[in-house]
Amino acid sequence: MHVSAKSDYALRALIELVRSESSRPISAEQIGREQDIPTNFLLAILADLRRGGVVRSQRGQGGGWVMARDPKDVNVAEVIRIVDGPLVSVHGKRPEHVTYKRAAVVLQPVWIAARSGLREVLEAVTLADLSSGELPEEVARRSADADAWEAR
Repeated sequence: MHVSAKSDYALRALIELVRSESSRPISAEQIGREQDIPTNFLLAILADLRRGGVVRSQRGQGGGWVMARDPKDVNVAEVIRIVDGPLVSVHGKRPEHVTYKRAAVVLQPVWIAARSGLREVLEAVTLADLSSGELPEEVARRSADADAWEAR
């Protein structure tokens, strides 16, 4: 799986919003400073998240960005889908829409299974989990496995 800068920045920005100590809006500039995210890129990401119903903006003096939904109701997979599209794609198509010929047909169920595994992890982790630093037990168990940290 390739995690784009856009998805990474979106999640980092959302963690900042959730962790903010006040219920007042936070400016994109402040979020960008806290997470080293270029402001113009961040503004485009926040606009995507607004269209996805995750955040909302407030204009005027003291304006900025706030969560539009409870962080317990927004998972990592949803954020990735909002800013980058499907979790798994093959040549820009969803795995169930890819067709293969002859002996290569066996590839399609591999892509489907890979998507299923990603869903298990990414749909289990919410913004509330990320902001608290407490991951769901299954995700924590998987990441605690020494083999998971080995590059292959």
